[in-house]
Amino acid sequence: MVKPLSYVAGISPYVPGKPLKELERELGISGSIKLASNENPLGPSPKAMAALKEFMTNTGEIGRYPDASGYYLKNAISAKLNAKGMAGSAELTPDNLILGNGSNELLTIAVRTFMTQKDEAVMGTPSFVVYSIAVNSVGGTAVQVPLVEYRHDLGKMADAVNENTKIVFIASPNNPTGASNSRKELEAFLKNTPDHILVVMDEAYYEYATDPEYPQVLRDYWGKKEFLLLRTFSKAYGLAGLRIGYGIASNKVIAEMNKIREPFNTNSLAQHAALHALDDDAHLENSIRVNIEGRDYLYKEFDAAGVKYVPTQANFIYMPLDADSKKVYDALLRKGVIVRPVGPKEIRVTIGLPDENKRFIDSFKEVMKQI
Repeated sequence: MVKPLSYVAGISPYVPGKPLKELERELGISGSIKLASNENPLGPSPKAMAALKEFMTNTGEIGRYPDASGYYLKNAISAKLNAKGMAGSAELTPDNLILGNGSNELLTIAVRTFMTQKDEAVMGTPSFVVYSIAVNSVGGTAVQVPLVEYRHDLGKMADAVNENTKIVFIASPNNPTGASNSRKELEAFLKNTPDHILVVMDEAYYEYATDPEYPQVLRDYWGKKEFLLLRTFSKAYGLAGLRIGYGIASNKVIAEMNKIREPFNTNSLAQHAALHALDDDAHLENSIRVNIEGRDYLYKEFDAAGVKYVPTQANFIYMPLDADSKKVYDALLRKGVIVRPVGPKEIRVTIGLPDENKRFIDSFKEVMKQI
C-alpha cells in the first residue's frame, strides 16, 4: 500500500451519522425523527422544487456539463445583496463571489489556496471540525483556542496570531454551541489583528441569527479587512441534499481561489434550485419564524424542567448534560429521536417542527429519569 503523508495519516475523519432508514432497520423501529444535522424541517422552497422538477425534464440541460462559472446564480446573489444594502455603501459584483459544493468545500479551497506546511490557522474549539481537518490536510498547524462562555475567545485568538498565521476561522454563529460573538467583540478583534491574515467568517446559520448585537460583517466591515464570508443554501434555504454554498470576498481573493476550485464543482440542479430558492422570500421568512417559535418552546420547556442549555443564534441548541452523552443519545435513539452527541457530556439538538420538538422534550424527560 502507498503510504499517506504523515500529516494526512494523523487526521481523524469527519464522522457522519448513519442514514435514517439504516438506523431504523438496525433497531427495529419506525417513524423516527432526525434532529441531528441542522436541516430545515420545512424542506426546500416550493418555488425551488417546482423549478427543479421542470428543469429535470429538460434532457438537453441534464446531458450537458453545468455552468462552470455559476453565471446566473452569482448575478442573482450579488443583485439580492446589493438591493438589500447588505454590503453597506459598497457594490458587490459576481467577481466577489465563488460557488462551492456547500460552504464546506469553500473553506477547504481557501486553505489549499493560502496555506502550506509552515503556516498556521487560528480557530476556536469546540467549533466546526472541518476547519482543523482542512488545515491538517495541507500539513498546516491548527491553533485551537478554547471557547469562552460557549463563543469564540476573540481576544486570545488575536493573541495567537503571529507571522506564520494565514487564516483565522470564526464561526458566526458557532457550531456546535450556537452562540455568537457580538459586534463589539469582533471590532476589538479586527483592530488587534494584522492585515496579512484572511479572516474566514463562517456564516452558515446567518439567516437564523436574531440578536441585535450579531455582527453584520458584510454591511459594516466590507473593505476594511480581508474577509472570506461563507454562506450556504443547506440550512435556512433547505437545500442540504443538493450541496451548494457561496463565498464572498475581494475579487483578488476570489481570483486566487478560482485557480484551485475544480471545474464544474457545483451541479446544474443545485445551481437551478438555489436560484429559485433565493427568490422565495416567503419561504425563507416562514423557515425563520418556525425556528424562532420552536426555539422559544424548547427554552420554555427546558426552563420549567431545570435543564441546562446554551441560548442559540442558529437552528439548533447545545445542551450540557449531567450524564454521558453517548448513553443519552442511545436511549433517545431507541425512542426514535436522533440527536448529535458533540462531547463527553454534551448533545446538540436541531430545532424541528412543533410535533418533533414536543416529541424530543417528552423523550428527553423520560430518558433523563432513567439515566
